[in-house]
Amino acid sequence: MSTDTKTPSSLKSRAKSLASSPTRIAILIAGVLIILSFVEKVTGSTDISSPGTSGATLRFAIPLLMAGLGGLWAERAGVINIGLEGMMIVGTWTGAWFGFKHGPLVGFIAAAVFGLLSGLFHAILTVKIGIDQAVSGLAINLIAAGGARYLSGIFFPPVGGDRTVSPPVASFPTFTLPGVSPFLEKIDGKNIFFISNVAGMLNGFTKEMSLVTLLFLFMVPLTSWILWRSKFGLRMRFSGENPMAAESLGINVYRIRYVAVSVSGMLASLGGAYLALVASSVYREGQTAGRGFIGLATVIFGNWKPGGVFAGSMLFGFTDALRVRENKSVMALILVAGIVAAFLAIYFAFKKKWKPAIYAFVVAALALLLNKTVEVIPQEFVTVFPNFATLIVLTFLAQRLTPPAAAGAPYRRGSE
Repeated sequence: MSTDTKTPSSLKSRAKSLASSPTRIAILIAGVLIILSFVEKVTGSTDISSPGTSGATLRFAIPLLMAGLGGLWAERAGVINIGLEGMMIVGTWTGAWFGFKHGPLVGFIAAAVFGLLSGLFHAILTVKIGIDQAVSGLAINLIAAGGARYLSGIFFPPVGGDRTVSPPVASFPTFTLPGVSPFLEKIDGKNIFFISNVAGMLNGFTKEMSLVTLLFLFMVPLTSWILWRSKFGLRMRFSGENPMAAESLGINVYRIRYVAVSVSGMLASLGGAYLALVASSVYREGQTAGRGFIGLATVIFGNWKPGGVFAGSMLFGFTDALRVRENKSVMALILVAGIVAAFLAIYFAFKKKWKPAIYAFVVAALALLLNKTVEVIPQEFVTVFPNFATLIVLTFLAQRLTPPAAAGAPYRRGSE
């Protein structure tokens, strides 16, 4: 009897907690935007919330998102894909070459096919042969980088390129939302505190957008539906949590992993093709610039969930966008981080959570001291800022992660 009377109450409490979570996130985002608006007003650095920055953020975030979703597919099935960087290189090269020869649509199709094959190669090495997953991924990275350089030297020079740069590639057309973008631009021009800042950021998401960007953004809800609403997604998650138990229930763990890792390679390769065909109109050696590894970090940041991967991609894409814009914006962003950390220190101290309060206080003190004593951020720091931000975020999130239990663990059919 007592259990029956408590169950509705506990369910109601849990539902209330879940319902309040989006509200807390919305309040947190609004609070950060208010602080950002205040800092821009004080420092005069308006580039953080400008349409140019938000548009660049989206362009930088999409490749990270695709690589992150690729890593998510593989790790949910129990395979760590260190080779995301190499698979992105496969996408940049094949997308640029086939895009130059037959148009950007064929370039994306070729990137998807070759990415699928590279993922299948990783699956054969790790699932069938049993090679260490990190070693296999590293090998793919090295093979892709060397292979791209070799093929570039053969194919690009005769058609106007060279060993490191492809000939120009036609890109997909962009569009601007009619009515919406001019309205947001008008509000942004009025310089209304907070409202104009939000309008400026939203305007960057509504102008000069590629259809490919919308299609790749759609991969987030699609992946979420597959993982948590489809039979295949249930089997894939089961294979990543307990493959021996999954096998005992008749699930073909090998086949699930083959499919998941192959799709992982395809998604990462499409992210690479985006760099060559949408973010720019040319292939360059080193174009991925470690984005495959940052994409893998978004999987950890997002706690192995598609929505979290998207949030991590936008965060790291934002820091990457600031790298190519004004140095003054980086200083303003450091000030924003210091103020946010100070509020977090007060919040944790009020909750008597002393350890995170001390961490937040130290971050706030360092950020505010840096903003006070340094006038110009060196370009070298601005260049490594996205990687530095990645390390800081993952350090603070390390204690709250719940990875798939069998991710990275070797598995042989019929093993005890």
